[in-house]
Amino acid sequence: MPIIGPMQDSPRTDTRIALALALTVRHDGHGSVADDLADPAGLTAWVRAHPGVLPDAEAFAADASALTAVRDVRAAARALFARAVRPGEPSPADAARLLPVPQALRLLNEAAARTPTVPVLAWADTAEPVVRAAPAQGTSADLAAVLAQAVIGFLAGPDRQRLRACHAPRCVRYFLKEHPRQEWCKPSCGNRARVARHQDRHRGSG
Repeated sequence: MPIIGPMQDSPRTDTRIALALALTVRHDGHGSVADDLADPAGLTAWVRAHPGVLPDAEAFAADASALTAVRDVRAAARALFARAVRPGEPSPADAARLLPVPQALRLLNEAAARTPTVPVLAWADTAEPVVRAAPAQGTSADLAAVLAQAVIGFLAGPDRQRLRACHAPRCVRYFLKEHPRQEWCKPSCGNRARVARHQDRHRGSG
């Protein structure tokens, strides 16, 4: 079984899609948590929204087994994201039902191993060399494996240190902290948090 360990910096694509996968669990705007991957149609729509990032995205059509595999990778990713933000609190969406870390690691590593990959070097005339993972010759890309490898790249790369859970009222998102004073995933969350704090202070003094 492959083990998560030191890796070269992952491409930005890895960070983007690993975080995007975690964010398919989100607040629905009405006080509940929504799941963009609730059924195969949801997974199909999500994959097709990421052409050029996920393999064969334009033609992808999910079935029940693909949905289960991707949801397992997401559950593992969110459990390990919760570990990454310690000592901060994890996202409230699944804080009470996170997978144990050993189980999350096992699920992630087993999924990543389903498609053998090889490093592929690209080096444009005006750019630095870039290494990306590609399916080994004779194998086809497995969506869950691609996503698991992206999550591994994220967790083993430098962006893990910037990962935070947003604790604005009703928000369940993870985000990358872009500057030292950033507390929330987006300005609207900061506004809601300030309003909530103001209301709490007034209730406490009433």
